[in-house]
Amino acid sequence: MKQVQYSLSRWMEGGGPEAEIVISSRVRAARNIKDYPFSCLAAEQETAMVLEKINDMVLNKDKFADFIYLPMEDISELVKQALVEKHLISPYLAYESSNGALLLRKDEAVSIMINEEDHLRIQAILPGLMLEEAWQDTGYYDDLLESELDYAFDEQYGYLTTCPTNVGTGLRASVMLHLPALIMTGQINRFLGALPQVGLTVRGLYGEGTEITGNLVQVSNQVTLGHSEEEIISNLASVISQLIEQEKNARQGMLDKKRAELTDKAWRALGILKYAQVIGSTEAVQLISDLRLGYDLGLIKAVDHRLLNELLVLIRPGCLQLLAGKELEHNERNLERPIQIKQALDRFREKNQ
Repeated sequence: MKQVQYSLSRWMEGGGPEAEIVISSRVRAARNIKDYPFSCLAAEQETAMVLEKINDMVLNKDKFADFIYLPMEDISELVKQALVEKHLISPYLAYESSNGALLLRKDEAVSIMINEEDHLRIQAILPGLMLEEAWQDTGYYDDLLESELDYAFDEQYGYLTTCPTNVGTGLRASVMLHLPALIMTGQINRFLGALPQVGLTVRGLYGEGTEITGNLVQVSNQVTLGHSEEEIISNLASVISQLIEQEKNARQGMLDKKRAELTDKAWRALGILKYAQVIGSTEAVQLISDLRLGYDLGLIKAVDHRLLNELLVLIRPGCLQLLAGKELEHNERNLERPIQIKQALDRFREKNQ
């Protein structure tokens, strides 16, 4: 079984434009190979043929030399869960795919899923507001693959995909934002109602079907047909810029009126994260949100975005158990979580003394 060590993905390293509000930018392209049944309809021997075809092309290419190859059948359930939690693969690839595999660039900024809902899902995820750069990275590897693979494409409809909502460009772009001020003041509601009117949708931290927790919101395009890639990226970037501006204004308003309360909240969050003996995942996400807001408002300096992003991931069940080096029951995870949080805080303090 392949051993995969816990490591920071590129987006977790922090930085990037508007990092005080935007955590990450992601662009994903869905593609299928002509004359092969889509993954959801294919027999196991047919998905095996797709896997072999892609492997023969990719594994002999120098431009993929900095990728590692991970067949889903060769990695543990724990590692799969951790990869999902780091937003590198989908739950479908981890748990439902036939002959699924992952090509992962060593900096974990680019991942190529094989035999997911589509034959290929090419994804780039970067820190901060870097939609253009993520789009360029995705496009580079998409072009590289298309130069030797004959994609399923229709002159009228564009790229053909398993899900009708991906037909067209096959492009999904999303931005993860931290919007505590808009959520705490209730202003977020008018944005949530308006976004579908401009072809966008809002989800929680882990995409479709997940609730908004820790003031973390994922905004992405809803439709890929009838719009060019440029239009999709431009439209999303424009709306995100408006959300950023409104969040900044709301934060300033809160700071002017409730500086002492916000300062207290940030320090309390840090204190609980440092000294608590038992912490659940939902509580941990909220504490990290309170701490992040305090840091971004200049009320506390004991952390940075890299640490905050790392905390956001290591508290999740898969990564937590991977760090602990063993499988843990629910109650055991609540005991292990503060241990791993404290170790991350200690590493940061030692590094920055």
